[in-house]
Amino acid sequence: MTEFPRIVFFGTPEFAVCSLESLLQGGFPVKAVVTAPDKPAGRGLKMSCSPVKDYALNHALPVLQPVSLKDPLFQQQLHDLKPDLQIVVAFRMMPKSVWSLPPLGTFNLHASLLPQYRGAAPINRVLINGETETGVTTFFLEENIDTGKVIFRERTPVYPEETAGELHARLMILGAELVVKSTRAIIHGEVETISQQELMVTGVELKTAPKILPEDCRINWGKPVSEVFNFIRGLSPSPGAITELNIKDGTAMQMKILKAIPERLPADATPGSVISDGRDFLKIACADGLISVNRLQPSGKKPMETPEFLRGYGRLFS
Repeated sequence: MTEFPRIVFFGTPEFAVCSLESLLQGGFPVKAVVTAPDKPAGRGLKMSCSPVKDYALNHALPVLQPVSLKDPLFQQQLHDLKPDLQIVVAFRMMPKSVWSLPPLGTFNLHASLLPQYRGAAPINRVLINGETETGVTTFFLEENIDTGKVIFRERTPVYPEETAGELHARLMILGAELVVKSTRAIIHGEVETISQQELMVTGVELKTAPKILPEDCRINWGKPVSEVFNFIRGLSPSPGAITELNIKDGTAMQMKILKAIPERLPADATPGSVISDGRDFLKIACADGLISVNRLQPSGKKPMETPEFLRGYGRLFS
C-alpha cells in the first residue's frame, strides 16, 4: 500500500479531536471529516457545531454532516473521496455500506479493553463497577457493535479516586496514540488481528457498558459506601449522580454530587440522612459508612465546593 493512503475520519466530541489532531501531526493525509449535523444549543438555541467540525474547519479539512449515513447523496460523496482507510472515534453506528467501503477497512477506537465493556458508556461503567484497570482498543468494524477483530489494546490503571472526567482525559490521549500506532501498522501491512472470542477468559464475566440514562443516575444510599463512592465518581462531572437531601422544613433539595470521599466508619444514622456542621462539612450516611461531599451542584445552580454551598444553605442542614 502507498505510504499516503486516503483517510476519512469519523468523529463528533472532544474525545475524537485528540485523535484527529494526532493523525494530522503524524503526517497522515485526512481527506475529509464526517461528523454530526449542527444543532441548537444554549439558552438562545443558537446553532452549534461539534468539536470535531470546529477543529476540521480551523485546519481546512472538508466536512460532511449527514443526518443519515444511509443517505444516497452522502454515500456518493464518500465514494467520490475514494478512501483507502476510515477511522472512527466516538461516532454513531454505521451501515455496512459505509464501513465496508475502503480497501484497508474501517477501524474504531473504543475506551475499554475489549471484549470487556462493549457499549456506549465504557468509562462510566468501569468506574461504577470499581475496576482497577481499563484501557483503549482499536478494532476493525464488523456487523455487530464493538465485536470486530482487535488491532491493538493498551492498558492503564484506574486510580482509586479518579472520576469519569479525569479518566476520560487520560484515555483520550492514550487512545489518540493508539490510533496513530494502528494507522501506521495498517499502512505498512504490519497488523495481526485477534478475534475478541480469543481474548475472552474462561470463568470471567463479560461486562457491558450500556448508555447512561437519566433514571440510572439516582444514588441509592442503602448500598455500601464503596459502591456509592464508585457510583458518584463514575458519573462525575457528567451526567452527575443525583440525590434529594431532606432539609429541616421537611422538604427536599435535589442536587448532583460531583466529588466525594468515602469514610468507611460505622454510620450511626439512617442511610440517606445528612450530617453537617452547617459550615465546613456535609456527610451522607450509607449502609456501612459515610460519604463526605466535596463538590456538588444544586438543581438549577452552578457547581460549587461544599463550604461555598453551606454558606448559603448550611442553616437548612445543621
